[in-house]
Amino acid sequence: MSLCSDKWITKMAVEHGMIEPFVETQVRKSGDEKIISYGVSSYGYDVRCAAEFKIFTNINSAIVDPKNFTDDSFVDVNSDVCIIPPNSFALARTLEYFRIPRNVLTICLGKSTYARCGIIVNVTPLEPEWEGHVTLEFSNTTNLPAKIYANEGVAQMIFFESADTCVTSYKDRGGKYQGQQGVTLPEA
Repeated sequence: MSLCSDKWITKMAVEHGMIEPFVETQVRKSGDEKIISYGVSSYGYDVRCAAEFKIFTNINSAIVDPKNFTDDSFVDVNSDVCIIPPNSFALARTLEYFRIPRNVLTICLGKSTYARCGIIVNVTPLEPEWEGHVTLEFSNTTNLPAKIYANEGVAQMIFFESADTCVTSYKDRGGKYQGQQGVTLPEA
């Protein structure tokens, strides 16, 4: 396995549609306004968050059960900003759509700007031949409300290319999250 460079990421995005929409540079400003950066970095790609959020709330006294999950515990919000209550979390999705090649594994890490505010971004690996919008989880570990900005950088994708192609890809297994479009809740 080898870590993939900005040149490799750009080639795969432009020639093979690995990331759409794709931004070939690191964007740090929108007009005169500073933003949380997104786009290609040295060895990764900083993804943006879409303006589609599911904020966790326990108004229905639900039990969180990954085998029997219900969206009754979420409030849907479509906005350029998401306020996460203290010690709670929200789900969102990337603005970008991914098509991971068969010989690539992708790991997602939160951006330091959010981590320094007590906001943790959690995403599981994107397996070979997985495709879709990535569902993101933002955990607010503080005892204060926390703000997430849509259409700005929230996490970095790191790509690892293998010299060998996997025997069975996510697509081959018929993975349950293949081709997901919006914020996708757990499926048993």
